[in-house]
Amino acid sequence: MLRRPGVKIRASSDSRGWSSLYASAQRELPFEDAFDAVDDQLIVMHLDPAMVHCRIPKGEDSRLVPAGGMVMMPGGMDFSVRVGGAIRTIHLYLRRSLIKEVASDVIGRDPANIEIVPRFGTSDPLIERLLLAVGETLYVDDPTVAPYVDYLARAIAASLVRRHSSTSPLDQTGTARALMASERLQRAIDFIEANIDQRISLQEIADATGLSPTHFARQFRSTVGRAPHQYVMQRRLEHAERALVETNTSIAEIAAACGFSNQEHLTRLFKRAHDTTPAAYRTSRRS
Repeated sequence: MLRRPGVKIRASSDSRGWSSLYASAQRELPFEDAFDAVDDQLIVMHLDPAMVHCRIPKGEDSRLVPAGGMVMMPGGMDFSVRVGGAIRTIHLYLRRSLIKEVASDVIGRDPANIEIVPRFGTSDPLIERLLLAVGETLYVDDPTVAPYVDYLARAIAASLVRRHSSTSPLDQTGTARALMASERLQRAIDFIEANIDQRISLQEIADATGLSPTHFARQFRSTVGRAPHQYVMQRRLEHAERALVETNTSIAEIAAACGFSNQEHLTRLFKRAHDTTPAAYRTSRRS
């Protein structure tokens, strides 16, 4: 998955000698592709929300995967996926042998009779914290972190066995609620994208979903992981990033086209998000 065009890897466990898992942190552009099965468990955690369509042998589904949401693919399963927006992600491959070892210790059963089940858009606060901890180690140039990574890998494997295996069926009620939220949120996202160059009020976005502003804001934040105004600003910045790299449009014109009040407004928020100016970002991406 990480060899596709449009993937910019920021850090990975390549050449670190980690035996229990492989991990990477990257930014991914929108894509659609099919992938052959691999032996190890795959977990993709979103650091940004995005609409995702996923297909596995047992069926397919579309939903908004929130920040902190995960797609889990068991070893041995083919799948295809379509991601509708640019996102930051953490990818983790957990060794099959480790899961079997932990399954035997955790529940005292033959691991051959335990299957990790696929998950789509699942939120699991414990695994989220563990994956974020793995992600942090990717930026630490210290060989002594390897035992800590092994500990994290075993904790993730234990959580998978306890809550995401054939011994722990999915709460179908919670899944239905998530699907209902994603349908309304998609209308909100469509409205935001269509009006990204305009002033957008909370009332206008809520009207697009048929919810009151208060109800919409609460539901949006709980599902996406950030407030509506934060999401709008994130999308403005992402539109600006793309325009800086793909066009020769002036920065002032990009600011206006992306809904910023002026060039200074774009520069201030861009520097806060990326620790560089729009002009320097454009130069670095084209060098």
